[in-house]
Amino acid sequence: MKNSDLFLSFNEKVIFSLRSLYSSHGYSQYKMSKFEEYDLYAMNKDFLISDSVITFTDTNGKLMALKPDVTLSIIKNIKDEPDTLSKVFYNENVYRISVGSHTYKEIMQAGLECFGDIDSYSICEVITLAAESLKTISDSCVLDISHLGLLENIFESFNIPKIARTQILKFIGEKNVHELARCCSELGVDEENINAIKFLVSASGNPDEVIPSLINSLKGKTDISPLEDMQVILAAVPSSLKPMLRIDFSVVNDIKYYNGIVFKGFIEGIPTSVLSGGQYDKLMQKMKRRSLAIGFAVYLDMLERFNLPSKEYDFDVLLTYSDKTNLSSLNKFANELIKSGERVLVSKKASKNIKYRKLIDFDSEVAKGEINA
Repeated sequence: MKNSDLFLSFNEKVIFSLRSLYSSHGYSQYKMSKFEEYDLYAMNKDFLISDSVITFTDTNGKLMALKPDVTLSIIKNIKDEPDTLSKVFYNENVYRISVGSHTYKEIMQAGLECFGDIDSYSICEVITLAAESLKTISDSCVLDISHLGLLENIFESFNIPKIARTQILKFIGEKNVHELARCCSELGVDEENINAIKFLVSASGNPDEVIPSLINSLKGKTDISPLEDMQVILAAVPSSLKPMLRIDFSVVNDIKYYNGIVFKGFIEGIPTSVLSGGQYDKLMQKMKRRSLAIGFAVYLDMLERFNLPSKEYDFDVLLTYSDKTNLSSLNKFANELIKSGERVLVSKKASKNIKYRKLIDFDSEVAKGEINA
């Protein structure tokens, strides 16, 4: 580890690693303003993690908002070129209520977006980068993957009315099989199809095992092409990442905005997802864009709850001095320690809460020759 790495917070190290990862795959960094017109977020509140937005009135009378989300801002400002492919990544501050503190915070969010002519390779690459992003944080991680296109096909094939689909999705997201079956029965879905839905919701695990069983369960009942597409895409993910992939149809991002493959990432030690993404062509259409889109965000505020091992020491050396110390000699000695790789705190007195490996009193040890200056 480089000496400079010792001074970086865990989140900062993650951000640097993610930037390197995304840029190595042809993604360009996207920079944006800290605020947008409030209407952008007001019209898409359901897309936001939190609908609480900090607003202010600009000098021209327009109602502005501190940016609570990055994706909406990028879509608004990027060129709509459906026949080409645009790849961007970001690490930006957003302003919203933190899950951990339940208060407004400035939160660093990282992620990437891919726009335009999205094909199976584009989707596979984004899923691969999502998995790699989780591995950057912790080796103990899992990426749960679902397909909203399959759920929509089931709704159509089983004649589930649109007015009831939000409630059905809620039960699927909760894995509430009992209420899901009851609701489907009341809607007139026959027992065989109810059992197929229950199996879909309960099935969870390695794609190589789960997808074939789902295909067998749903074949002849609905259009299973989304499952077949997902099978091809996930088979192309690097073998080193496949153990962390998990099929789980309880991943149900808002169906008004998302379509196709969606996913959420989890790491051991944090009870909620730290990564979320998927295909959001419907959002693009809602914002009058012709391009297709897929992307994800890494919620770095969630890492505040990550059970990281505490540092043994805040600094390697506490170097103390007095009003009588020769400043030139003190400065020279401190810099020699730093160049040798030590983390040095130079102070007359230090807080009792600071942990250090070694104490050197310059006046009594260095100036008197007990330690070479």
